[in-house]
Amino acid sequence: MITKRKVIQLVLEGRQPPYTPWSFGFTKEAKETLQRKLRAEQGVDDLETYLDNHLLKLGSDIGFFSDLGNNRVQDVFGVIWDRSIDKDIGNVEGCVLDSPSLKGYIFPDPLDPRFFADIPGKIARYGDRFRVFQIGFSLYERAWTLRGMQNLLLDMIDHPEFVQDLLNAIADYNIAQVREALKYDIDAVYFGDDWGQQRGLQMGPRLWRRLIFPVLKRMYAEVHAAGKYVFIHSCGDVDELFEDLIAIGVNCFNPFQPEVMDVMALMECFRGRLVFHGGLSTQQTLPYGSVEDVRAESLRLLQAGRRGGYIFAPAHDVEGDVPIENILAFIELAHSQV
Repeated sequence: MITKRKVIQLVLEGRQPPYTPWSFGFTKEAKETLQRKLRAEQGVDDLETYLDNHLLKLGSDIGFFSDLGNNRVQDVFGVIWDRSIDKDIGNVEGCVLDSPSLKGYIFPDPLDPRFFADIPGKIARYGDRFRVFQIGFSLYERAWTLRGMQNLLLDMIDHPEFVQDLLNAIADYNIAQVREALKYDIDAVYFGDDWGQQRGLQMGPRLWRRLIFPVLKRMYAEVHAAGKYVFIHSCGDVDELFEDLIAIGVNCFNPFQPEVMDVMALMECFRGRLVFHGGLSTQQTLPYGSVEDVRAESLRLLQAGRRGGYIFAPAHDVEGDVPIENILAFIELAHSQV
């Protein structure tokens, strides 16, 4: 029997898989809703086994290790997050870098063992899955969480040398972490970094290519030098960057949002050069559509994915406002392929 790991490798190699692979993620609220349903009706406690995902997520992608109480957490970079509304990540509280300077700021230890602690156990338990070490907020996002988004965007114009220093320091941190992760039997490194809005890039293509592109190229090269794959995540309307991203070694793009890009046209255009992961609408179909709507959109994506170049999933982690019937519909349809 072919392993899930091999199915993903076939897709990444531009070959036709035996079926369309899948990998689903959920926010805290949606995950709890699904777990309650499965526990009550099927006696299922292990959600990972039930989902049977093809991608095995490894590491602690952001480093939320310090619970401050009162719905507040602190990441390893010293950023405090208010989770009173968003229970998964939160909203940044305060500003760690209150001026365009790194003077006095000390970066955290990229080799903190807590980032790697789960890898051996997960691989032992889910060894047939494709292993992906995750680095969240991997560049631009990490920079703006430290400096503040408005401040950083202004710095790109007024203090570009500082922005270059900051981004390269973040990249050095990430590369050290990648090198440590590569000591394990992993298949890919996932870099999360949102650049897009519903229309276009937050900083525009000129500044992206000037300030962000060279640093991404350096990080991705480290992964490819080890013979591994590069997965990235960027929310929003960023398809204008796909040729640039392919040029610097991106193998798989997520979340592939149908509200901001033509997923079917892009799948056809880039098949064999770039794999897409996502595509099922989390802004419209899943929260507001009927079960029939979810099944129809899922079936269309699954059928398209049989030609390769695609990993089926909702466009983003499923939110808590999605009806449980809609959640079960896309899971069951994916499972019915095999």
